[in-house]
Amino acid sequence: MMLEEQVFLQAQALAGTLEESREELLRAMCTVSAEALAARLKEGLTPEDCESVFVLAAGLYALAGFRETEESQSVQQLRAGDLTIQQDSSGVKTQAEGLRRQARELMAPYMKDSFAFTGV
Repeated sequence: MMLEEQVFLQAQALAGTLEESREELLRAMCTVSAEALAARLKEGLTPEDCESVFVLAAGLYALAGFRETEESQSVQQLRAGDLTIQQDSSGVKTQAEGLRRQARELMAPYMKDSFAFTGV
């Protein structure tokens, strides 16, 4: 199975059931996330050298971007007579940043522009 497909399956499992049109967006985000991560690997490393971590991290990055995209397309305020419902998007941004932080921590030992403690 190709690496991009593994990343998509990982992100899809984390995202849950999606409409077909949303799956295509998630698939595109997975491709971009995998390419971006691969470009930041230490010299001489390939995604296959750290495959299981790479697949999970790229899936987390893709899901973070996907969630932010979904949020930007949702209604921010709804008013009906005396009732007003306003959506707070700060939770989604916090969740997306948490996903990205997890991905960065997973990939830190393999990235050329990061620092990680590996033991003493």
